[in-house]
Amino acid sequence: MIIDGKLFAQGLRAKLTEQIAALKATHGLVPGLTVILVGEDPASQVYVRNKQKFAEECGMNSVTLKKDASTTQAELLDLIATLNADPAVHGILVQLPLPKHIHEQTVLQAILPAKDVDGFHPVNVGRLSIGEPSLVPCTPLGSLLLLKDKLGDLTGKKAVIVGRSNIVGKPMFQLLLRENCTVTVAHSRTKNLPEVCKEADIIVAAVGQPLLIKGEWVKEGATIIDVGINRIEVDGKNKLVGDVDFDSAAPKAEFITPVPGGVGPMTIACLLRNTLSAACMQNEIEDPNRLMK
Repeated sequence: MIIDGKLFAQGLRAKLTEQIAALKATHGLVPGLTVILVGEDPASQVYVRNKQKFAEECGMNSVTLKKDASTTQAELLDLIATLNADPAVHGILVQLPLPKHIHEQTVLQAILPAKDVDGFHPVNVGRLSIGEPSLVPCTPLGSLLLLKDKLGDLTGKKAVIVGRSNIVGKPMFQLLLRENCTVTVAHSRTKNLPEVCKEADIIVAAVGQPLLIKGEWVKEGATIIDVGINRIEVDGKNKLVGDVDFDSAAPKAEFITPVPGGVGPMTIACLLRNTLSAACMQNEIEDPNRLMK
């Protein structure tokens, strides 16, 4: 069965719209998200525009601050300091990639952990690793929500994550471990990768190599979450594909996400979910979507 991430994200945004309306009615609080876009990267512009559109549709206050590519790191850090001090701004997101003269980690670590709706700050990374309430990176969070929706309790499942990035692989490991899975993180140096994958009840592919995982690597009845988004040329035309060879893997899998239309739509929906959570935490209000009780 194909997992329709677009439909699930639509349902999640509808739920968030109700929760935000209730928060406003009960506490007079409207979650505020500010996105900073530096430069003219076309893909980033589309992504940021969609973030603002969906945030406004859910009833949030959404602001996009566009800065020239010549903006200095010091100017960007001053802007973040101003937003950190603004109680109406509950979530701050700096759109990546940044121009080469700006050090990404310095900028990301300047955001208050409580307002870090991307979940990339070392404090949030650390809190996730020890099972404390934290803001969780959006793509792994979206992947987990899709898994739990289809499989329910994940206890005892064997999960293999292919890829060890800070953005997906490592936080996915923490989330699945918290769900009582037995988790293996595979990567470019893993020996016998096909055999490792073949043991998995759950495969999360997040390595950035198009069509890497073949059908013969997949155990019958496994669930596959394909995080990869790769642009390749087929018959002279550009095509988006994942890290999984969908055509050969789908017949073996019980559930599988397509590319596009799988994990991708969940990322923005989970960003909005994190913004609501941040607003609740900053105002000492019970978070209706709290991951860790």
